[in-house]
Order: sequence, then structure tokens, then C-alpha cells
Amino acid sequence: MSDESRISPLDQARILSEALPHMQRYDEETIVIKYGGHAMGSEEVARQFARDIVLLEQTAINPVVVHGGGPQIAAMLQRLGIKSEFAAGLRITDAATIEIVEMVLAGSINKQLVGYINEAGGKAVGLCGKDGNMVTALKATRMMADPDSNIEKVVDLGFVGEPEHVDLTLLNQLIGHELIPVLAPLATSKGGQTFNVNADIFAGAVAGALKAKRLLLLTDVPGVLDKSKKLIPELSISDARKLIADGTISGGMIPKVETCIYALEQGVGGVVIIDGKTPHAVLLELFTDQGTGTLIHK
Repeated sequence: MSDESRISPLDQARILSEALPHMQRYDEETIVIKYGGHAMGSEEVARQFARDIVLLEQTAINPVVVHGGGPQIAAMLQRLGIKSEFAAGLRITDAATIEIVEMVLAGSINKQLVGYINEAGGKAVGLCGKDGNMVTALKATRMMADPDSNIEKVVDLGFVGEPEHVDLTLLNQLIGHELIPVLAPLATSKGGQTFNVNADIFAGAVAGALKAKRLLLLTDVPGVLDKSKKLIPELSISDARKLIADGTISGGMIPKVETCIYALEQGVGGVVIIDGKTPHAVLLELFTDQGTGTLIHK
């Protein structure tokens, strides 16, 4: 028997009762959840996540899901014999790669997640940033130091974009109408070119435009860690900037935290970096006193 099946009816009732003030806090609010490629894990984990998203919608919360797909894209590129290169933590996306990225993100991953949510009793709608001109983007560039000369140079990332504008026309037709948007992080330029957008950055832009109550970044780490590798449960924007400056926040966590800061400055109520592999991580964060992960706020 699972742990859940051993919970007594009285304990189940108590747990539901204790969740009430948290449900009231988020009543009719929009929550953007970024579901990372690494956090997706197994089919069982994905189905559990889908059930939790349906539960949010059933408790009068408006969830918007943005999913990644890095590992799945890498696996498909390998199958097709297309080599991947990375610069500054972003996949260099050439013409052949962007076709595969769009196929995997807007196709297989998106529709699989939509299917799991619908199977759990929800009404998910699978979209990407190209639909309804939801997200328009500019070509992204990054500066990197040349390993030989140490001179900084511009790296051409190919068809990698950064959000320029979010048009809420389409999302506003779905949110609050028992429909759950599931968004793949693809965008289009004003000239119609498809861009691959980092899922964290995409989710931050969408959450900022929606003025979401919460942005939850589900990833493969517990949250922001201090120098002794202990979880930091809460940070202000100024705290986060200090930890970036002194090197406590480093590597791939820097762009995540910078996305959190951007979203907060755009009007998001709070951003939480959570370990998506934790069972029911979304429910733990929203419906319990202790929460989980690292909350970043103004």
C-alpha cells in the first residue's frame, strides 16, 4: 500500500481543512507554473503533476503551465544524428535544429502533457507563443570570453530568441473559463521567424504580463543554496543580487534568479524555485504553511 492510502479519513479531513486559508489566498488568482524538462521525469511523475494542476483549477485557481523539454530535444537530435552546441548555457539553434525543437516542444511534449491533464479531468489547451502572436521575440545574443585571448566576443546563437512582447488576447479568452493553457516556449519575430526561447525566461515574461500571483519554477534542484549548500527558504530582490555578486548564486542558477527578479519587477506577486522531482511540489508550495523551495519576493 502507498503512504497516501494509509492516511486515515480523519487525517484526510484535517489536511483539507488546514489547506483552506491557502486556497482562499489564491482564489481566482493566476499561477504560472514552469515545468522543466528535467523535472518531468517519468510518466508517473508527469501524470501526478497533471492531477495536481487539475486540482488547482478545481479550487478556483487559474493555472498556466509553461513546459521545457531540453532532455527530450537532446534525445531526438541524437537519434537524428544532429550535434548540439551550447554557448552561455543556451543551445545554439541552427535551421535544422529549430525544426526538431518545434516538433518536440509544440508537438510531442505539449500534446502529451495536455493529454495527461485532460485524462485527470481537466480541460487543457496546448499552445505555443506563436499562436495568436502571443509572444513575439528578438534574436538573442550572448557575450563570451574567447578561451585563448580572453577577449569577449558576440556569440551567434542562431534561432534563439528573447521575449519582446506578450499579447494576452488569446490567454484572456482561456483563463477563468475552466480551461488550462499549456504553453511551449516558442515565439515568433515580427518577420515571422520561429525562435526557441528558454522556458524559464518565457514563463517569466508570460507571468509578468499576466501580473500572476505566483510564478513557480519547477526544476531539478531544491532551490537557491547558500555557500554550505543549505536551502535558503526566502530571499528579497536585493538579497538575491548580493548573492549573485558574491558568487553564492552561480552557474545555471544565475539566469533563473535573474528571471525571478524580472518577473517580480513586472508585477508578479512572488516567484518560487522548487525541486520538481518532489512529489506534489506544487501543492506543497501553495497549500501548506511550510511551502517548499526558495521564495523570492520584492
